[in-house]
Amino acid sequence: MDAKVDPSPASEEPRTTRIQAINRGAILEAALEVFSTHGFRGSTIDQIAQRAGMSKPNLLYYFKRKQDIYAAVLEATLDAWLAPLEMLDPDGDPIEELRRYITRKIELSVERPEASRLFAGEMLSGAPAIGDFLKTRLRSLVQDKAGVIRVWVTQGRLAPIDPFHLLFAIWATTQTYADFDVQIRAILGSEVGRPGFREQSAQAVLTIVLNGIRPREAG
Repeated sequence: MDAKVDPSPASEEPRTTRIQAINRGAILEAALEVFSTHGFRGSTIDQIAQRAGMSKPNLLYYFKRKQDIYAAVLEATLDAWLAPLEMLDPDGDPIEELRRYITRKIELSVERPEASRLFAGEMLSGAPAIGDFLKTRLRSLVQDKAGVIRVWVTQGRLAPIDPFHLLFAIWATTQTYADFDVQIRAILGSEVGRPGFREQSAQAVLTIVLNGIRPREAG
């Protein structure tokens, strides 16, 4: 018999058990692999359920539609990407704060390239699944952190830069190694696979960005 959701008062949200959290996580991990391989249109709930190691009825207990799974995968990706931005400390050293943020963004691109590519595909399609998320939570957070960067610039702790375009540049440079991996491999060949390549790439990005935002000495 399929599991049923216990009725709860309208004012209370149903509690998520540990098993439910584990199952939901397994579904999202499986869905990321399926969507990144086959795209949204080419993926099916049956494929996701099989990859997650559960029955289709069990999966449908957590997500009613393929669209809901797809949106949840994208939002989970954004949650992971936004976490290091949320940690940007207004009272910290600007260069070190941005160094930590850029480093973590590069790590996420290396660790989860399929997530970055799936997100890029959603953006190229006009963000039909997560457009509201972008215009609400993402916009609010970026405006807040842009304000922090603007204060650092005003204080002379960073070079005069537009904070929004700085963040856009960081996103582009940190995600290119995932989104355009084929292009990079076509140019650099076997160098991409050698030990230390990712670390060298990260250091190059850090040098380019951080040298561009360091305060200029008068004279």
